[in-house]
Amino acid sequence: MATALVVEDSLTDVQVLSSCLQQGGINVLIAQSGEEALAKLSSHKPDIIVLDVVLPGCSGFEVCREIKNAAETSSIPVVICSTKGGEMDKFWGMKQGANAYLAKPIDQEEFVRTVKQLIKR
Repeated sequence: MATALVVEDSLTDVQVLSSCLQQGGINVLIAQSGEEALAKLSSHKPDIIVLDVVLPGCSGFEVCREIKNAAETSSIPVVICSTKGGEMDKFWGMKQGANAYLAKPIDQEEFVRTVKQLIKR
């Protein structure tokens, strides 16, 4: 069974994203900051990472860049889910190495479909 690391500081969003993924048959690990996510990646290798942009400490953009620049995590797909849904935000997220960028509030079906497609690659 696939595993997703959800990096999100809002408990409401954690619950929404986690329940969508679990209903789609995906295990969920949770980190509430960029630093916690990077620490978890040293001991867990999820099949996909779901990342918020606005996080305590380093931003989701910085975390995405670190994940994609590290040889041991560069192949893990990253989906950014953020309230920052402007064209420039999406452009910047993709430039940091994100594989997909979804604006909140997310379309739950599109979210699960996107995650499953990226895991299959």
